[in-house]
Amino acid sequence: MTDTTERSTGRIRHVNPLQGTDSVFEFSSGNTLPLVCRPFGMASWTPQTTGEGERWFFHPSHRWFYGLRLTHQPSPWIADYGRFTLMPTTGPLRVSPRDRASSFDRDGMVVEPGYLRVDLLRSRTTLELTPTTRCAAVRLTYRDRDEPRLILGTFPGESSITISDRRISGFTRSANSGAPDNFAQYFVVELDCDLDGTASGTFGPDFQPHPDLAGSGEQIGGYVGLLLPESGIVTARVATSFISVEQAERNLATELADTDFDAVRAAADAEWEDRLGCIEVDESGENVDTIRTFYTCLYRTMLFPHTFHEYDAGGAQVHYSPGNGQVAPGPMYSDVGFWDVFRTSLPLYTVLFPELLGEMIEGWVNFYRESGFLPRWLSPGERYAMPGTLIDVVIADACAKGIDNFDVQTAYQGLRAHAFADRPGTEAYLQRGYLPHDKFGESVNNTLDYLYGDFCVARLAGLLGHSDDQAALAKRAENYQLLFDRSIGFMRGRNEDGSWQEPFDPLQWGDPFCEGSAWQCSWAVPYDVRGLAELMGGPDALVAKLDKLMSMPADFKVGSYGYEIHEMSEMAAGGLGQFAISNQPSFHIPFMYAAVGRPDRTQYWVRRTLENSFSAEPDGLPGDEDNGSLAAWYIWGALGLYPLCPGVPEYVFGSPLFRRVTVHLGTGKDLVIEADAPQHPYWSGVSVNGEAHGQLVLAHDTVMSGGTVSFTMSAEPAGTTYPADALPYSLTQP
Repeated sequence: MTDTTERSTGRIRHVNPLQGTDSVFEFSSGNTLPLVCRPFGMASWTPQTTGEGERWFFHPSHRWFYGLRLTHQPSPWIADYGRFTLMPTTGPLRVSPRDRASSFDRDGMVVEPGYLRVDLLRSRTTLELTPTTRCAAVRLTYRDRDEPRLILGTFPGESSITISDRRISGFTRSANSGAPDNFAQYFVVELDCDLDGTASGTFGPDFQPHPDLAGSGEQIGGYVGLLLPESGIVTARVATSFISVEQAERNLATELADTDFDAVRAAADAEWEDRLGCIEVDESGENVDTIRTFYTCLYRTMLFPHTFHEYDAGGAQVHYSPGNGQVAPGPMYSDVGFWDVFRTSLPLYTVLFPELLGEMIEGWVNFYRESGFLPRWLSPGERYAMPGTLIDVVIADACAKGIDNFDVQTAYQGLRAHAFADRPGTEAYLQRGYLPHDKFGESVNNTLDYLYGDFCVARLAGLLGHSDDQAALAKRAENYQLLFDRSIGFMRGRNEDGSWQEPFDPLQWGDPFCEGSAWQCSWAVPYDVRGLAELMGGPDALVAKLDKLMSMPADFKVGSYGYEIHEMSEMAAGGLGQFAISNQPSFHIPFMYAAVGRPDRTQYWVRRTLENSFSAEPDGLPGDEDNGSLAAWYIWGALGLYPLCPGVPEYVFGSPLFRRVTVHLGTGKDLVIEADAPQHPYWSGVSVNGEAHGQLVLAHDTVMSGGTVSFTMSAEPAGTTYPADALPYSLTQP
């Protein structure tokens, strides 16, 4: 048997799941959890280190362990659902969270993508876990044989527990919102030892234990006494389902069967090693900390969205629909916010996992069939969070890159409904070309995101032959000009009568803007950077404005938020002026230099951000990680490419971080990216397959064809002038 106290090798050894966990309500260093799961798994597991079960329930500084938690939480701002905890104890029965908690060996805790080990000091028990997609194997080693137990709970909300033979089963309806009334997380826990019937039972919200072997209601839990074998080692096989207890049993039989703990761990490690191996960094001569940061970020890009479908008795995909509460055929993926992920992580999947992305989109098309609308923020159902309808961009980007293993025609129906009918404020938006500030919140961000969606739907309409839609939407995409006030050089809220929002202060957050001020939110036109430059007075004026943004003090005013929200604090601490790499609206800003012919400024600021703002440590992320979006920004930056405008199949050159990287593409081919002197941030030339490449972008088709991209790096900017046809796409042509 494998000695599971040994840490994994290969690329897994570089991954630190604790990255970004040193976060609190007031300041985010990632707002992440140390998740142990399979890539895109349905069930994730994490240590819970506080008795406060909502939102921030793990911190690396904590000294108490409250249980092994099943979690689906995509962000503390969205919160968890379908959760429960498993906690081994010894000695007198203690069922309340605080009473049953134990100190633990924090320094000896092992957290890897596919393995968790915690030594509990009070009960002298070691807890280990290794996951499958929907299940987990849990190994408990009791060194203290005094009244050993396993406690399950406490469940928030309506729940039911049944204890029989060697098994605990039931469900919990715990959810914050976004779930139909009949939503439930079903579970089965099977133990490989007999239970002590005189020491098993359930408990209620007052934490009073009783010997009933079945219970239901609010805030209940269950406990089982264990008749330990001579070794003191007990294995629990835990299965989950969103469909039924019977389906959980099927998942258990399919994914765990009679496989032992070490075999499950080996399979989990193998799957993670395979996924992480999709990008192979030549580690010779590279900084170990940079390698750790890269692979830790790559791990984070593969945690969300969660698989939400299961397999029936015939092996067909089925899912509980968070759209209508019914069981339906086909795939489903949840715990994803498109405002966050359309910019970086989903475009990364178009390169690494195009077939998987197509299946994800088919799941979201299924949600459209079942609910009547395409999703904006799923967890597990629609949460109506953040501006715009950015799934428009996701679907158009996939189609532009040749991904078509989903129902494109039905997807287009949903996208067209966005563009012409279904978005909040559509009537006013269509009438005036913008959302009036005096009628709608976050009017500038919503308008700009609607317009970007329209631009992308227009391009998809062209691909599908809907020429009238294409013409109307492409023309509409120019309406960002209606919100740009040339007299002040910023986007600005505009009222129903056409007047500008008053008073105006470019440092004031909120009101017409989402999680930013005019400084962060005036750049949301990635599809027409040259058009935006013309409004500012030309390319040189745009470059000067960007230079000021990057170098000015990180001052802010709380505005309509009324207090300092964490995004303000993170920008102020970032050392990058008004460039808030901590939040998604700023992600593309440094790449806008390249769009007007100044790639040297892109190279400088991207490299500075990569080197100074990211690490693999618990405080290693500059803001909310948000479902892989911030981690994917780092991956793109390290590769020296960036999807400036998803929906347009090309990537802007940045500043590659490694001497040699091999990207194993979804096509089965390899793209090698070389940088002869990666210690320098600038490059003086790029060649593709040995031929000089005079453009500042690389087409998606070229990427997916494989080959070699070579950067000639330099310590100083090259000073090269680029013609218009060498620049990234822009709706406005010179």
